Formats: sequence, structure tokens, C-alpha cells
Amino acid sequence: MRATDEVVDIVSRLIRFDTSNTGRPETTVGERECAEWVAAQLEEVGYSTEYVESGMPGRGNVFARLPGADPNRGALLIHAHLDVVPAEADDWRVHPFSGAVQDGYIWGRGAVDMKDMAGMALALARQFKRDGTVPPRDLVFAFLADEEAGGTWGSHWLVDHRPDLFEGVTEAVGEVGGFSLTVDRPDGEVRRLYLVETAEKGLSWMRLTCDAQAGHGSFLAAENAVTEIASAVARIGAHQFPLVMTESVREFLAALSEETGLDFSPETPDLESALFKIGNLARIIGATLRDTANPTMLSAGYKANVIPQHAEAVIDCRVLPGRQEEFERTIDELIGPNVQREWITHLPAYETTFDGDLVDAMNAAVLAHDEKGRTVPYMLSGGTDAKAFARLGIRCFGFAPLQLPPDLDFAALFHGVDERVPVESVLFGTKVFEHFMHNC
Repeated sequence: MRATDEVVDIVSRLIRFDTSNTGRPETTVGERECAEWVAAQLEEVGYSTEYVESGMPGRGNVFARLPGADPNRGALLIHAHLDVVPAEADDWRVHPFSGAVQDGYIWGRGAVDMKDMAGMALALARQFKRDGTVPPRDLVFAFLADEEAGGTWGSHWLVDHRPDLFEGVTEAVGEVGGFSLTVDRPDGEVRRLYLVETAEKGLSWMRLTCDAQAGHGSFLAAENAVTEIASAVARIGAHQFPLVMTESVREFLAALSEETGLDFSPETPDLESALFKIGNLARIIGATLRDTANPTMLSAGYKANVIPQHAEAVIDCRVLPGRQEEFERTIDELIGPNVQREWITHLPAYETTFDGDLVDAMNAAVLAHDEKGRTVPYMLSGGTDAKAFARLGIRCFGFAPLQLPPDLDFAALFHGVDERVPVESVLFGTKVFEHFMHNC
């Protein structure tokens, strides 16, 4: 059986496991059951697997290694997380954990984030073992827990406590890269740019707190914790950080300008708005031009006629590579002296270069199945498990190949209602991924 014969069923089956990660361990479910099923699929074809619970019961991770022809070469890590963000069934056209295959799509929470890649990796791992395939170097398949809450009880725990699982690994591929962006060329032809993630912004969640004197709501209040927090949040929310060109973004914009004949240079007036000429992916690309700090939570008070002693807020901060120190200096100026800040989660930015044999293998795999394709680097505005693996010196890329319909709002599917992935995209991606792993 070929991987393409079972990959759609595997993706559908993975979606049917409700692996919702609420961020609260006591309410997170399904990871163990899903991981054990993955292990069973690998063992069925002859793999020796290792199931690891990452520091907490139920946080299941599965590892399997396929030996390569050259044991002296560094191994390649192929990683996918099994957890997903929660979904409200009443908001969806189909049940988010049905894994329904209809209208040319596989539907459900995790279809693009990222049980599609998990399914492709699992189907190909099974095919390679059945066929006796010997890849150029060792392949380490990892199916992981807790990515959607920052990987504390997943990739980061594994890096801290089980680095032996990554022994010999020098490079890795994971999610949110390899998908196509269709653009029109000046000669009337189309080009599909396959965006390979070479960088991602830092992911930091910051808590602001203010303590002041409590009092009766009818009194004149010289100080008010709610007012202080609200003012700090308003200043942060209204602030625009400067435009900064990292190498990954600069290379992407240069390729985009070359292919479209349009000007997407750093000097373009209102570059964020100009990017919407390429469609809905502009939201992802535009968010990589600047640091961002978005207020997401506010909390204060317990009664209408009581001025509370304490107020707090949470800010979602996404910081470009090399910008952390300047970012924090700006935040301190914005919040003022009466508000304190602390990091709830703090994961640094990451960036690598778009070159080397692995990049060449990605490009060759895409071109083997799409003559109108071209791989280009880009930066992800969010974060992935790559942040953990980079701590081990592993060079990380996002490469989960999908050829997408030009009119599909791919960015909106991540964590969105009616998340789905085209069946044909998954079949295409499986073929590209197979070519890549044969030549990595």
C-alpha cells in the first residue's frame, strides 16, 4: 500500500481524536489516546517506538527512528504536534472532531494545524517501513504533545529531560511552511511560491499588574489600579513598532517583487497595505514586518461600588529576531512607573538561512511535482516547536508541502471555524514529502 492510498483516512482518523489543549492540564484531553494510536500504526509495520509522557500524565509523545544509509550524517527530525486548540461545535458546518471527508476537503479541528502533516508523516513512515526503504540518513519521526500551549509539557520538556531522543539530529522540518501562494506574473503566467519557514517571531505572553489603594466607589480616588492598567493597555494597543527588515522577510519580498513585477521593497509606502495585492496571506506576512503587542485579557474588581486594590492585563507579544531588548525598553516606557510586568511565557525568536543541501532537497521535491513552483523563505508570525529544538542546536524549517487553491483563505483556517484542508493538497503534499525524504 502506498502512502497516498491511506493518508486521507489517517488524517481523518487523527482529527477524530479530540486532543483539545485548553492550556489547563486538568482539562486537556485526548493526547495519550491519540499518541498510543499513532504508536500502534507504526508498530504494525515493524517500528520500535518509544512512548513518553512529558512531565505530566496523559501528555503523550511518540518517537520512531528509521535508519539511513549514512549513519555518519546528522539525522533529520520530522515533527508534528497532535494537540489542537478547542472548537465550539455549534459554530461549525460539520462537527469539528468528525474528520468528515466531503466537498473535496478533510474537515475538522487540526486539519491544517497540524494533523495534515502528522498524517502525511505517519503514512510515509509506514510506507517506507513496508517497502524496506533506506533513506539517505536517519529519519526521526516525532509526534508531540502541548504545542498549542507553548510546548511546556511537550517539546520543551523533552528537550530539557530527554535530549537523548534527539541524539544525532542536526536538522528538522515541521509545520507552517511549504504551502503555496499563487501569484500572477507580468507575462500572464502564474507562479506558485512555496513558502518555507526559515524564521519565526518570539512568542511572549506578558502580564501587567497594578496595585493601588482600595476604596468606596463614591469617593474621589487619587489613584486607581483600573485606571492605571487601562491607560497602560491603551498606550500599548495604540503603539506602532517600527518597520524592521529581517533577512527572511527581505528575501521573501524580493522574490515576490521579482515574480509579480510589483514593488514590495522596504521603501514602499504603507507596505502592509500593498501586501494585500497578494491576497489573504498578507495578514501573515504583514505581521512579520514589525514587533506586535496586542492586549488580549483584562481583569479587575469584584463589585460595582468598590474601587479595587488590584488590576491586571495580559499582552500577546510577538518580537522579531534581534529586537527583544529594544522591545522591552519600549514597553517599559509605555506602561509607566506604576505598572509592573512579568513574562508568563517567554520563547525567543528564531531564524536560519535559506541555503544548504536540505533547502535544495525541498526545492527539488517541489519542482518534481509542480513545474510552476518555486520555494522561497518566509517568517512565521507565530511560533512552533522549532523554538525548543533550536535550543539543541538543531537547524529548523517549516516544510509541510501543500498545493492550495488560489482562492482559499488559508490563513483564516488556522484556529478558525470550519478548519479544513483540500484532499488534493494532502495527496500532493504526500508525494512531495516522499520525494524530499528520499533525497534529504
